[in-house]
Amino acid sequence: MVYIFYDTSALLEKDSYLFENSKNGGINLISSIVLKELEDIKSSNKKDEETKYKARRLLRTLSKNRDKYELYIYEKDWDTDILNTPTLCLNNDGRLIYQAKKIQEDLAKSNSDFLFVTNDLGCYEIANAYGVKSEYCVIKIDEYNGYSHIACTNDNEIAATYEALYKKENSYDIHINEYLLITDNNQKIIDHYKWNGKEYSRIPDFYCFESKMFGKVKPQTPYQLIAMDALSHNKMVMLRGKSGSGKSLLSLAYLYQELEKGNLDKIIIFCNTVAAKGAAKLGFYPGDRTEKLLDSSIGNFLVGKFGAIEGVEQEIQKGRLLLLPLADIRGFDTTGMKAGIYVTEAQNMDIELMRLALQRIGEDCICILDGDDASQVDMDMYAGSNNGMKRVSEVFRGTSWYSEVRLPQVLRSNIAALADKL
Repeated sequence: MVYIFYDTSALLEKDSYLFENSKNGGINLISSIVLKELEDIKSSNKKDEETKYKARRLLRTLSKNRDKYELYIYEKDWDTDILNTPTLCLNNDGRLIYQAKKIQEDLAKSNSDFLFVTNDLGCYEIANAYGVKSEYCVIKIDEYNGYSHIACTNDNEIAATYEALYKKENSYDIHINEYLLITDNNQKIIDHYKWNGKEYSRIPDFYCFESKMFGKVKPQTPYQLIAMDALSHNKMVMLRGKSGSGKSLLSLAYLYQELEKGNLDKIIIFCNTVAAKGAAKLGFYPGDRTEKLLDSSIGNFLVGKFGAIEGVEQEIQKGRLLLLPLADIRGFDTTGMKAGIYVTEAQNMDIELMRLALQRIGEDCICILDGDDASQVDMDMYAGSNNGMKRVSEVFRGTSWYSEVRLPQVLRSNIAALADKL
């Protein structure tokens, strides 16, 4: 059994440490200093919205899981000892390290293992110098794309890859509906498979979405191919990618194909009309809700896809298209509508707003989310670990009816592709 004493930085980045250590029979220790720092952070004017969100989330986690840690109260009298200790400074890091040393010495009497975990490199170095057994936790960035590459540099490796794929087992340990892209020694994608929960199934070499509204839409890259496969086989799909990668065209082309086939009765677009980051906001827009939306960013987006504002207005008048701002979404229920729910610019949603939107979706509907959570988040409150798209990926991946694909290539134009490097 190991007793782990955490500083604030470690828990802010990964509060799941509490659960991981508990599952392994360990005991979590938290100082009263950490709780005080969290309370200060969540309302601080000097902290960004992401950090304040993490503090609020962590306090909720601690409140709901009181049985998974022991609280150690810091004694104010210890400040005098710290002032007389050359290694330590009289600040919260110094106090935590001093407290860690005292706990470590107490546990040593019962031959219990102790570890101080921090995400602050300076704190880690000082703790080690002071004789505290410490670990510097490196937080790994989640880079899940919905697919993995298998690089084959010669014919033998290609043969071995196919042999592994033909086995009815998850040889590459990937999620259900995650794709495998096989590349040759020139890094060219030569084949594509996905794990369906029972076996690796090969993705067809060709897809085409066809509708009167958008004509025939074919994949321009292997990434678009697997995105079209994901759209064709799942109740919920998230497409991530830079502006110009084709995510919205594929989404609308698929939705209109299904609408014209009679598989859907209408398309509902959930939209959060946030101004582009750094851009000046315009004033009041006249008109009703739909007219205001068509005058905003969602109107510009739809005109770019439909070709003219008249086409968008006709679809709305026919009842085939509904624009619903997230500000009005509470209480809305799509049950019985047989609708395709399209959440565009989904990067501009926090976790709470994303939860509210997805809770509106009925069993007879499908859902497509698209956005670029990597580079197009337009408000700080939607950034980082508070981002709704990122949380959807963490929660939904591995579900039998969900898939996601990140489209890495900008295809709109040479100018658009090069502008991405600005």
